[in-house]
Amino acid sequence: MTEARWTGPRGADAGEWLPVLDIVEPARQRRLTVLVRLLLLIPHFIVLFFLYIAAFFTTIAGWFAALVLGRLPEPVFRFLAGYLGYQTRVGASAMLLIDRYPPFALTPPPDYPVQIELRPTELNRLAVFFRLILMIPAAVVSGLVTSGWWALSFIWWLITLILGRMPQPLFEASAATRRYEFRFDAYFMMLTPAYPKGFFGEEALSVPEQQPRSATRPLIMSGAGKALLILFLVVGVATNITTSATTDWSSDSTDGW
Repeated sequence: MTEARWTGPRGADAGEWLPVLDIVEPARQRRLTVLVRLLLLIPHFIVLFFLYIAAFFTTIAGWFAALVLGRLPEPVFRFLAGYLGYQTRVGASAMLLIDRYPPFALTPPPDYPVQIELRPTELNRLAVFFRLILMIPAAVVSGLVTSGWWALSFIWWLITLILGRMPQPLFEASAATRRYEFRFDAYFMMLTPAYPKGFFGEEALSVPEQQPRSATRPLIMSGAGKALLILFLVVGVATNITTSATTDWSSDSTDGW
């Protein structure tokens, strides 16, 4: 699978094509790398900080270009796609979805267990103009489910450390969380005109039997996996309410003094 290719529009249905996140699920994970996973990823977090700054200003430039051209210029598309792929690989490693260390590269080797596919297409200028408004519902869902996962991350880390692997329902829910965030980011950066979809994965009956499968292409979720995904959302809501209430209380206390 290619990381991102500038091949132009793919026909009338191109706008309905969703960005693909392909994760090869590891059979086992090394407990030592699970134990110190976030420490190992610190160099990547530093690199991502500087890449984020560059991607932020590139996205702004791309927004103006897309309004004029109806698409992202090829160099802008390639850089943003490379950044998003890198961010997604590091995020997948941080969420314990893979055991292989991410490469310091915008384009991974072909055998790396996390790959993305983005197809450049024409963009609706009106949708580009109102992007910040249109993305609000997806931003809320993505933010809540991600914060919910991280609020419970110690539990997922402990389970994976003890078992040497992620239980299948937990892998499904974590992969769905990572994939939705990836699709939201792709929409925000105008790498796709398709609004984020497939939060609960694909229906098994809609997938042709002869289609090759990876862990997330397609992402077929069990009932337990969907229940965990809902748990992430609920915990995300509770976490945000608690944080907001605590902030308000601290502010009131400070004003009282």
